[in-house]
Amino acid sequence: MPSSVYIESSVISYLTARPNRDVVIASRQAITSEWWMDHMVHYEVYISALVIEEISAGNPVAAAARLQAVANIPIITIDPGAESLAEALLTAGAVPANSERDALHIAIAALQGSDFLLTWNFKHINNAETRGIITTVIADSGWVCPVLCSPEELIGNNDAE
Repeated sequence: MPSSVYIESSVISYLTARPNRDVVIASRQAITSEWWMDHMVHYEVYISALVIEEISAGNPVAAAARLQAVANIPIITIDPGAESLAEALLTAGAVPANSERDALHIAIAALQGSDFLLTWNFKHINNAETRGIITTVIADSGWVCPVLCSPEELIGNNDAE
């Protein structure tokens, strides 16, 4: 059985954004495209209604492109316990108090039992300084924390095959 990947909104935004002149952003766009085209097939991928809500916002043309990119990806139901786990992440300071949606993405992925949470959000989700706290809060709540990673970190993972 393939590993499961919860795809957070930032990945979809990088995938569908217009090419950027900033070298870091352009690199992330290229890596995201490579993962999407060549590596995603090795995983069971899904998104949530929260992702749909986030990628639907903003410029209507850009939103349509984002929605089209995920048209064939299953949308999981958000477990009612996700909000409590997200609140625990916020209370513990694992995720900043003003980043409720980021905490909810982590909680949704954990309660779904996903192996990976794919994100380009290094500030509040895939952050070296808070990853340990996130993992501890989730474990203390009786769940297993998915591996928080970027598409770059998930390229070349042969365990998925």
